[in-house]
Amino acid sequence: MEVLRGHSALGAPIRGWQAELTRVLDEHHLVAWSSQSGERASFAAGLASFLAGLDDTQVIPIYGRNATDLETLCYQIERSIPGDGPMRRRVDGPAGLVSRMRSQPVIPGRPPLRLRYFVWHDPDELIQNDPALFGRVADAIAGVAAEAEYASDDLLLITRAVYIGGKTLLEYAEDESGQLRSWLADGADEPFWRTVSGLDAPPVLTGPIGRLLEDPESIAHDALMASIDSLAF
Repeated sequence: MEVLRGHSALGAPIRGWQAELTRVLDEHHLVAWSSQSGERASFAAGLASFLAGLDDTQVIPIYGRNATDLETLCYQIERSIPGDGPMRRRVDGPAGLVSRMRSQPVIPGRPPLRLRYFVWHDPDELIQNDPALFGRVADAIAGVAAEAEYASDDLLLITRAVYIGGKTLLEYAEDESGQLRSWLADGADEPFWRTVSGLDAPPVLTGPIGRLLEDPESIAHDALMASIDSLAF
């Protein structure tokens, strides 16, 4: 699903690593990792700034060092996504995290929101403190995104997540049982979000920040191949 215009206002093609990775985010969530905190910070700032400049787009930052449990995570999100009332400190259920992420705020005089990007800085903190909670939240973000695209008749709001972290994030992203590689089992015959979306797994790509900066086209190629492989099944 193309969300980035191919040319600038002057007619020149949009280029650069930010534009290439935004094309990757057309169909995938992204895990970007580095062992260097400065490289992570520079990458996060550059990508978030570019995304914020897209039309009808909302960028929601989550600062991992201040989101170490459900209370502090909800505290950050409720200050970015308006709701009808207080946000309850739970993932599912009325007024919970999933409910808030489904909401599409309407601002008088402005067009409807089309794109929402969660940019999660240093999710390693929550993974270390409470990996089960991180899994539930990552599952919810990917699930809400898939629900909007595959199972909802409401006005389409494309939601994507960019996780930017270090070794702990990488290890979690490589875990086949983690919620960046598989839907969370809920005791039913198959996971809820798999039933809703028809997708066998969350569409998440992982790459080192150095490669994302130097050769974003290869990540875009990986994304294309992943999409083709998913269609083959």
